[in-house]
Amino acid sequence: MNTIPPLAGSHLRTYKMIFQHPVSHNLAWHDVHALFRQLGQVEEEPNGNLKVTRNGQTLVLHRPRTKDVSETDEVMSLRRFLERSAATPTDTSEKETHWLLVIDHHEARIFRSEMHGSIPQRISPRQLEDYSRHAHNLKVLPKGQDSPDPNGFFEPVAKALQATGQILILGSGTGTSNEMDQFIAWSNVHHPELGKRIIGSLVVDENHLSEAQLLAKAREFYANAGQAQV
Repeated sequence: MNTIPPLAGSHLRTYKMIFQHPVSHNLAWHDVHALFRQLGQVEEEPNGNLKVTRNGQTLVLHRPRTKDVSETDEVMSLRRFLERSAATPTDTSEKETHWLLVIDHHEARIFRSEMHGSIPQRISPRQLEDYSRHAHNLKVLPKGQDSPDPNGFFEPVAKALQATGQILILGSGTGTSNEMDQFIAWSNVHHPELGKRIIGSLVVDENHLSEAQLLAKAREFYANAGQAQV
């Protein structure tokens, strides 16, 4: 299984636009094709469609009718492919795989913390259609409307963390506004095995830290945890 190469420049911007909330309608097919050529193998079929292969997963991109990815369903299809084709570790023990979960009431970001330039999987309360069979007709909640039930948000986060490995959680806020503490308490009840893998939680000012700084904090935490176990 190939290691995901670090993304930069236009490829990184395109990746972030695919996971943007609300859904972007200014995503150019040309940029999408360039991103997938960077991340995987792209073959042009006789009918003009593009077959993308990445880590054993396949996506067929039909000949675009316009220069932009204009339909929400098309963007969601790109998201799902990127998520399910993300590289997973092989032949590694639980102690060798370190996960970082950065969570607040807007979004959860899941990183492989030992990978420099790791690109997070993003999950938000408004993205539940990605995790439900019957959500094809769901619409993005308008600004100001109550968010979905927290359990609906936490379940896809837990699902994304099913792989073995230790988990560090970073969050902000205190009391009921601290989504990190709520997720830990929820996990201990609904997914106790996952709860046992959460080895630490830290309150940080995530809005003023870059993703590189968040990953650096995680690596420092895991390094210190490893030394303490020696």
